[in-house]
Amino acid sequence: MENYLGMLPPMGWNSWNTFTWDINETLIREVADLFVKEGYRDAGYNYIVIDDCWSLKERDKNGALVPDPNKFPSGMKALSDYIHERGMKFGMYSCAGTHTCAGHPASFEHEFDDAALFASWGVDYLKYDYCYKPNKVEGDLLYKRMSMALKNCGRDILFSACNWGADNVYQWIRSSGAHMYRSTGDIQDNWDSIKALALSQLGKECYTGSFCHNDMDMLVVGMYGGSNNDFIKAGIGGCTATEYTTHFALWCLMGSPLMIGCDIRKATPETKALLQNKDLIAINQDLECRGAYRITPQPQWNADEENFILAKQLTNGDLAIGFFNMGEGKRELSLMFWDMGLPYSSDYALSLYDCIEHKELGLFTERFAPVVEPHGCVVVRAKLVRKNA
Repeated sequence: MENYLGMLPPMGWNSWNTFTWDINETLIREVADLFVKEGYRDAGYNYIVIDDCWSLKERDKNGALVPDPNKFPSGMKALSDYIHERGMKFGMYSCAGTHTCAGHPASFEHEFDDAALFASWGVDYLKYDYCYKPNKVEGDLLYKRMSMALKNCGRDILFSACNWGADNVYQWIRSSGAHMYRSTGDIQDNWDSIKALALSQLGKECYTGSFCHNDMDMLVVGMYGGSNNDFIKAGIGGCTATEYTTHFALWCLMGSPLMIGCDIRKATPETKALLQNKDLIAINQDLECRGAYRITPQPQWNADEENFILAKQLTNGDLAIGFFNMGEGKRELSLMFWDMGLPYSSDYALSLYDCIEHKELGLFTERFAPVVEPHGCVVVRAKLVRKNA
């Protein structure tokens, strides 16, 4: 089946988390080359996105945005061509306000001209932020306006809305035409941030789906405190390998776009293996893009907000099931199959496959109860089989 624009959660790389303002065309070309050489493109990551700070601080005499010639001396069209020649897509950044978050000119009242300019450069993806929006202007109107401009610019450009979950965005964002939307504040490279963002989106599975994906912000997997931005580092910054695995598994199960934020030039073998985990990516990229629903582990009195199970219906009838322990102690998380609608009397059992360890776990009837390490997770793919087959 043809993969229409925005049908599945986008996958790629964004410059902001690690490099913020310190970007240039050499860096972007190196990332594009590594995406091909190291297998990220073949794993599904196909957008290379430049975030804020790419332009001069003023428009030109004709009102057009101007790439910073010190950072991008070859121009954006040449950089776009370079990325396209390697079988990937090119993304850029603007903002719904008068200025971007870093104080560069943004697209307020320039939407149609900027969309046409981006199209002429070969842009395939636009991240659209929310800083410096005039207070008297409704935010939903600004996103609808840019969406209209993009859809009439003569080129297919994926629209990534980024208003941080403000202004009741869940109620109107799908109607705006955005293909994905930020539902949270900015992520930081630490466990508390990952935990808070994930918990904030539990129970919101009805607000994500094909052509309008709930974006929980870019991945910090593999950063290990490597940002040049003190806010993103949040002090020392960085997570353990276990915490990054839980982070990636949550984003995959909850259907968030997967936008890498680390410096992949310095990625460890463990980081590369996690980001290219085909079993977790397959859950994220499942054709139907169903939201994952929460199940309270049994027994009920042994559960709290920090310990939960997520289940996601997959296209072929399988279930993706994640067991998450966000707390500080090791916990057994017991899933009663009845809580997913599978009674013991149905004569069905679940054949479980571990998506992190990449191994078959066997056949289970009535319940499955893994012991999960603190800040850790277990993710399985469950297939219904006859008990007596």
